[in-house]
Formats: sequence, structure tokens, C-alpha cells
Amino acid sequence: MANSLCHFEILVSDAEKAIDFYTKVFDWKIEKSEGFSGYYSINTGEEPGGGLMKKPEGVPHCTISPYFLVESIDETLGKAEAAGGKVGHPRTEIPGIGWWAFFFDPDGIPIMIFEPLPK
Repeated sequence: MANSLCHFEILVSDAEKAIDFYTKVFDWKIEKSEGFSGYYSINTGEEPGGGLMKKPEGVPHCTISPYFLVESIDETLGKAEAAGGKVGHPRTEIPGIGWWAFFFDPDGIPIMIFEPLPK
């Protein structure tokens, strides 16, 4: 597996304002995501697609986060820790889709990872 970019998320201060902005700038189709309150799916017209949501309380700033595809979140988190990184959020299920997590690299950059359900 190449650990390719597979998804991105944009955390914003005002979701409606951001949706208006990104649809005008990039012609993206952005729709409310079923089953995830306050989460919007972004269709860029090509892979990867993304998501958009209001920045959660406690997150220090608005940001964009790329997600990288991995075969095993647990293995990848272990490798990150062994290489000097730190787990930021453990393996968490996305029902019917897969799992996500993130770690910090040695500079403190959050690296988001995604493991899909087995096919």
C-alpha cells in the first residue's frame, strides 16, 4: 500500500460561510453528511473527496487536515511512536466505513490516518 492521500477535512469557524466560499471558488458540491451531525461531505469531482465541519471546542485554530490511507492504524501508530512521534487520538470507528486516528510527528504536526473496512 502506498499510504496515499485519501481524504481531507476542513475545520472552520462558520460552516455555512465556508460552504458558500468553497463552492464559489472551486465549484465543489458540498452536502450535509447523513449520520454525522454538523458534518458536510465535499465532492471535488475527483478523488480524494473531503469533509467540512465547524471547528470543535478545544481545537486551537481552523485548519485543513489531509488523511493518509494505511493498512493498519494500530501498526502505523506503533511505528510513529517508535520513530519519535506521539499518538494524538487513538483508533476510532467510523461506523460502516472504517477507522481513523492521528499522531503528531516530532515537530508536533498532526498526521491523520484512515483504515478502511476490509473488502
